[in-house]
Amino acid sequence: MSGNAHHSTPGETHAPAGNALECRLRKRLGTFDLDIALTVPASGVTALFGESGSGKTSLLRLIAGLDRPAGGYVRLGERTLSDTQQKIHVPIHRRQLGIVFQEARLFPHYRVRGNLTYGMSRSGRARFDDLVALLGIGHLLERLPGTLSGGEARRVAIGRALLTQPRLLLLDEPLTGLDGERKRELLHYLVRLTREIDLPVLYVSHDTAEIATIADHLALIEQGRLAAHGQLDELMMRLDLTERLGGFDAATRLNARVVDHDQAYSLTRVVLDDDQTLRIPALDQPPGTPIRLRVGVRDVALALAMPGDTSYRNGLMAVIDAIEPSTHEPSANEVRLIVGRQRLRARLTRQACDEMQLVIGKPVVALIRSVAFGSRF
Repeated sequence: MSGNAHHSTPGETHAPAGNALECRLRKRLGTFDLDIALTVPASGVTALFGESGSGKTSLLRLIAGLDRPAGGYVRLGERTLSDTQQKIHVPIHRRQLGIVFQEARLFPHYRVRGNLTYGMSRSGRARFDDLVALLGIGHLLERLPGTLSGGEARRVAIGRALLTQPRLLLLDEPLTGLDGERKRELLHYLVRLTREIDLPVLYVSHDTAEIATIADHLALIEQGRLAAHGQLDELMMRLDLTERLGGFDAATRLNARVVDHDQAYSLTRVVLDDDQTLRIPALDQPPGTPIRLRVGVRDVALALAMPGDTSYRNGLMAVIDAIEPSTHEPSANEVRLIVGRQRLRARLTRQACDEMQLVIGKPVVALIRSVAFGSRF
């Protein structure tokens, strides 16, 4: 479901260009009021994260124009899509949004090709083959929706939304209900897609591992309020959010690039932005591919120098940026590290920190087991 080319509507106004999306919305939701001011950057994936019933999907529906707010506005670039004071409410099909729900909602009597081309803009025709290849759905074009798996149907729905040339893609829990293998497969396609298309994405989920894999920015929503908002990597380093982020505290992320593969040991060598390398379980990605590594805080050990006899294959030169007591483990400290232009977290015993005389500014070696890496996309 998406809009096509924009034509002026009586009463529609224009706002100064800036972020891809700016909104301030209010609406009564059951036992609480949704009252959120949110901006979505012009590139990357912004995840709406929170418990079920916190207001994530309600906010998405207000942005899409499926529901009307009690107060506030929605601006997409220079366009005002909703404004209760000015009595503006642009219909959903003219908002230039690509929307994909948990259910694919494909036309059952159209084949996949017909679903993809329904509502396709003229400029979308030039992208058809590339997008079909990117989503891996070329072999499905002559199939009917009833013969598709859940993951295949959602890939088709995403393709249909993108071929209408939207200015913002809205994804409402696109992986919910899929089994483990189908979920990993679709997440793989989504990561590739969001890296290769020049389009901001608003992504609703309550799955921390999923968001850690795909998101660049995070909006934490609690009881209809915006509790925190910013770059995901920065929020994951904030100890004051440990409890409220539910599972993000268990890991941090490193951005890297594939260098080469060691077929004999089924390992892939990757390089960070400061030219330090890591060996991780083999990836089926060509050299030069950018990837994102998820590193558990308990999988990082520290040494004052790279030990000789150890099973650790990865040692990163780092500098201690902060040491703070763990909020829920009396015996532990949270240690924040600077690795090149990136940051990493470790959780160590207070005894280890004292005996190693760890202090802010001290150079250390961050040891990470090759098998410890979580998401690798």
